[in-house]
Amino acid sequence: MKCIPIDDAPKGIMPACDAVIEKVAKIAEASNGKKRVTALKVGGIKPTLRHGLPKVIDTIRKFNNETPIVFDYQKAGNDIPELGPDFASEVKDAGADAVIIFPFGGEETARAWIKACQDTGLGVIVGGHMTQKKFLATEGGFINDPKRIYAIAIDMGIRNFVVPGNKVAFVQEYHQFLKDRIPGGHFRLHAPGFLAQNGVISETGAVAGDWWDAILGRGLTKYDTVTEISAAIDEFVTQMDKT
Repeated sequence: MKCIPIDDAPKGIMPACDAVIEKVAKIAEASNGKKRVTALKVGGIKPTLRHGLPKVIDTIRKFNNETPIVFDYQKAGNDIPELGPDFASEVKDAGADAVIIFPFGGEETARAWIKACQDTGLGVIVGGHMTQKKFLATEGGFINDPKRIYAIAIDMGIRNFVVPGNKVAFVQEYHQFLKDRIPGGHFRLHAPGFLAQNGVISETGAVAGDWWDAILGRGLTKYDTVTEISAAIDEFVTQMDKT
């Protein structure tokens, strides 16, 4: 089973394959063999809603049979606890290697869905704070304390976490929170929110610690050819290495 590395590649790129399926194939091909591409993220809207997860993964595997595939259901982990095993088995059967979940539905659901995914052998990446404006209750949103989600995930053995890359102060805060609670500081952050959402890779990299991934969507999907996408990935790696 392919897994999501914590410290194999200290700083990496996770392309978000949120595009038409023809573009997904190009991203997969452009990523093939690039050791600094730690995973390919497949979203729950484009192209999965149209084609289904098995077809999307089959398409990726025609051009890239090595890079782990992470399924981001937008946003999994919020239904009743009893549905966690059904979700996990379907994702596993489709050929994904890991999932991203944002368990906003309470502790019982969070623990049940994390365990269900772990039991099937899926890697699990847990998020608690998203990139959009006015997300927290203090900003006019609905979520009070993402740290409670991260704390539950830590207790369940999770060592991969999504943080909002366009909110540098929070990345720094969550990094310290995790560092204080995980033995040896052995964990990895995965951060979306760059470019179109105004995040700056160098700024996030300065506070994200030694092991983290920049999740990049529109920064790659705007290109039309495999060569262009490949060159863009290399350029983003160069930017990360300057942090």
